[in-house]
Amino acid sequence: MVTAGRIGGENYLRAATARLCRRIPARDHGPVTETRSSVPTAADRTAADRAAADRTADREPPPWSFLMDMDGVLVHEEHIIPGADEFIAELTSRRANFVVVTNNPIYTRRDLRARLLATGLDIPEDRIWTSALATAKFLHSQRPGGSAFVIGEVGLTTAMHEAGYVLTDRNPDYVVLGETRTYSFEAITTAIRLIEAGARFVATNPDPTGPSRAGLLPAAGAVAALIEKATGKKPYFVGKPNPLMMRSALRAMGAHSESTLMIGDRMDTDVIAGLEAGLATILVLTGISTLASVEQYPFRPSLVINSIADLIGRTDNPLGG
Repeated sequence: MVTAGRIGGENYLRAATARLCRRIPARDHGPVTETRSSVPTAADRTAADRAAADRTADREPPPWSFLMDMDGVLVHEEHIIPGADEFIAELTSRRANFVVVTNNPIYTRRDLRARLLATGLDIPEDRIWTSALATAKFLHSQRPGGSAFVIGEVGLTTAMHEAGYVLTDRNPDYVVLGETRTYSFEAITTAIRLIEAGARFVATNPDPTGPSRAGLLPAAGAVAALIEKATGKKPYFVGKPNPLMMRSALRAMGAHSESTLMIGDRMDTDVIAGLEAGLATILVLTGISTLASVEQYPFRPSLVINSIADLIGRTDNPLGG
């Protein structure tokens, strides 16, 4: 016989057991937690977009980096252009990234530093980039460990050696034409014969003339025209206005084109080279180009100023935008 007390006790036991089971989660499934879909909703995406836009708006633009020509911008016939020393001092004090870019392949960086220092400009060697260095770097990228017959001075031959090239007149991969104060008819003849035999023709820069105290001198562009006429082979010019020169300088200084500007005195080399490399450009009127000559070109610099001195005190925002 089942008594009422026994029935009551069993009911109490069942109820207590049920409550205990509800408290203890199943061992195989772990604790029961509320879950949410990992796919973002439209509201989530809108909020994220707003946050990203706010971060972009608050972010300061990167500081300007500077590429600048040497002759006609910083110096003129080995004399400092007024204000150039203050401009370089301001860049140095601000720890701004800058490099002097020159088509002159005659001198090494150490030589150019010494020459600039004699004018009153203190520019470290690693802040100088020449067409000779750009040419050597280009050839190394095309044919590492190659050989070349070189017409040029120590600035070019040193750069070629440092790039791992052998200089020879016996079946070279390239004929490399630079600049020298004493072009040799014999060397030019050798270059013509080697190009005829299959050597590739490369020149450091296309400048037809260069300055001297006595007047103009024939430069690499003029001698290249002579060799081209004799061989029918056009040279590949590495220096300005080839944007390759600017890009190699950008890589050397670790800068980006969007936050770099080119300062030069020539529309036909400095400005167009900067433009084609995606840089902002500033033309100074202390060298070759004039306000009148600017109008002759289908392109324009970002800014035209009288001299480099006009940028003193505004190197943080040189374009004034």
